[in-house]
Amino acid sequence: QTQLVESGGGLVQPGGSLRLSCAASGFTLDHYAISWFRQAPGKERERVSCISSSGHSIDYLNPVKGRFTISRDNAKNTVYLGINRLKPEDTAVYYCAADTASFCRPEPNFISWGQGTQVTVSS
Repeated sequence: QTQLVESGGGLVQPGGSLRLSCAASGFTLDHYAISWFRQAPGKERERVSCISSSGHSIDYLNPVKGRFTISRDNAKNTVYLGINRLKPEDTAVYYCAADTASFCRPEPNFISWGQGTQVTVSS
């Protein structure tokens, strides 16, 4: 059974940091581009970042550039999303997804999604 599991979310004060993890089981991530999405209450899901299978190509949604860092450790079968200087508007459920392609593309075809991890930014 192919599965992605996110972890690392929680309640954080504004200005704080988190590192989210996306771990795969049942398949290896090293062939796939991985994206991180988030969905805030009442809003559309948006892709915040993508990393190619090699890790050499990375994309970020403009509003998160400079605060979000995506990385991967294929040996650990895990992709990470570091978030710095957290803002209340970062509050959302964060999901990871594996594309069938090895590169980031505008119209991905995802083979697997995680269940999400909640990030809440509040004082």
